[in-house]
Amino acid sequence: MGHECIDASKEFKFGDDVKSGVTEIVLVRHGETTWNAAGRIQGQMESDLNEIGQKQAVAIAERLGKEEKPIAVYSSDLKRAKDTALMIAESCFCSKVTEVPDLKERHVGSLQGLYWTEGAEKEPEAYSAFFSSQNDLEIPGGGESFDQLCERSMNALEQIAKKHKGERVIVVTHGGVLRAIYLMITKASSAGKLLNASVNVVHYSEEKWIIDSWSDVSHLSSVGFLQRGFDGDAKA
Repeated sequence: MGHECIDASKEFKFGDDVKSGVTEIVLVRHGETTWNAAGRIQGQMESDLNEIGQKQAVAIAERLGKEEKPIAVYSSDLKRAKDTALMIAESCFCSKVTEVPDLKERHVGSLQGLYWTEGAEKEPEAYSAFFSSQNDLEIPGGGESFDQLCERSMNALEQIAKKHKGERVIVVTHGGVLRAIYLMITKASSAGKLLNASVNVVHYSEEKWIIDSWSDVSHLSSVGFLQRGFDGDAKA
């Protein structure tokens, strides 16, 4: 398919006039988990989709199943993302989900497993490091810096984009990773709220990224979602 360079200000529909060199990546945040609902910090620890999260995964799978078929479905190797991705893959008639460890959530050190409301008191250094504007600051307790998260996330995404030139793929990942991707592409000061089971579409062409749409949860109108989402820019 041939098309001209994308004008991000115009409505874009993949499959209408997409240039053969453009990769469309549909980024999805996993469905709601038990720890999301409880306000508990997951990081790279595991937490299952709760009942609402499972319904969200069904809803997003149904939506994406009605859109143009992706050539592949990728996922973080954490269970909450994989479970969401498996439902999407089935709905989109993709035979498998390819796990990409570099798309997993940020390791947030000694904050992992705590509740957001107790983080500042129990692990003040780690809590401060998480919200620090010093991007190369690693979170105490084995955590990553924001720079480290950005580097691995963007490298993984770029590899996928280059492999699927001119194709559409779905990538299921996490709030922290989505925040990093948004800030790296836009150079904005804030990414706002990253909502569970949201659809976020980016395009890659000629070494450049463009955000086509962000934080779309229109498919969740009958299911519901946590309004607070993931907000790595504001202290709880």
